[in-house]
Amino acid sequence: MRKMLNTLYVTTQGAYLNKEGETVAVNIERETRLRLPIHTLSSIVCFGQVTCSPFLLGHCGEHGVAVSFLTSYGKYLASVQGPTSGNVLLRRTQYRQADEPAASAGLARMFVLGKVNNCRTVLGRALRDHGDKFDRSALELAHAQFGRTSQKLLKVDNLDEVRGIEGQAASSYFGHFNQLIVNRKTDFHFSGRSRRPPRDRVNCLLSFLYTLLYHDTRSALETVGLDPAVGYLHRDRPGRLSLALDLMEEFRPVLADRLALSLINLGQVKKKGFQIKESGAVLMDDETRKLVLTEYQKRKQAEIEHPFIKEKVPIGMLVFVQAQLLARYLRGDLDAYPPFLWR
Repeated sequence: MRKMLNTLYVTTQGAYLNKEGETVAVNIERETRLRLPIHTLSSIVCFGQVTCSPFLLGHCGEHGVAVSFLTSYGKYLASVQGPTSGNVLLRRTQYRQADEPAASAGLARMFVLGKVNNCRTVLGRALRDHGDKFDRSALELAHAQFGRTSQKLLKVDNLDEVRGIEGQAASSYFGHFNQLIVNRKTDFHFSGRSRRPPRDRVNCLLSFLYTLLYHDTRSALETVGLDPAVGYLHRDRPGRLSLALDLMEEFRPVLADRLALSLINLGQVKKKGFQIKESGAVLMDDETRKLVLTEYQKRKQAEIEHPFIKEKVPIGMLVFVQAQLLARYLRGDLDAYPPFLWR
């Protein structure tokens, strides 16, 4: 089992990262504020005007530590990665499966099954924890419908039909999402998913968490030797990492949606921590971004029992476990890809 390592998030504008022996040094205003041994890191994520020395980038690449660059508001820009792990035979199998409609439909079905199940769990936990704070009937109907959708998916073998079911499930899920916000609904009202740019505080929070998850799934796939650009559920598109998006579907409810709801309902994020621009775009301020990053890391450290391997693993390791299971399926070691089903 891969050891759970840390991700270093650097949000301070003007920060400079360099190599000092076997450590990463974070310098702010020419003063070293932090040193971390390279072997304790899985990746480094830089937001905005953060620079790295070429020696550090080379050292990170040599030791398998991905360095990603995002805008100060969390839009992904680029990554520096070391040599590709795995072997060419695994990727050739991945590409052949992607070109085969039946094989693509089978894998896409499993990704969507994981998503539908885990969205249902989010609804179920809301009914369990906050059922006295809203009208339960609509959410109970949606919860039951997601159960029927999971059963329906098991009988579908057409890729377009799988995609259609995924779209309907996402629409239904986000159609009920505002009910899951039980505190400060005026400040954090959700009327539907909006992106590029997000148009309200809830969408801003979700988009930022999805960006972090995108980084983690990409890293997991590259670690096991898969190509994150060639997927099954999401169509190929220049500049899009389709397999990373495929794998994300299982984890959006677990790692992002549930955390966003907790941050809002527990009062950890505040109205004043978001800025509304003239264009209508909503952006986080620096303090809110740091808070969200801290809570995301805490969430990843919590342990959960994986239903397939029957072991307790940190939540942050789940994407790596699933990437390994996907690679094992493509190699022929497993009869089917088992999605992560959260309970």
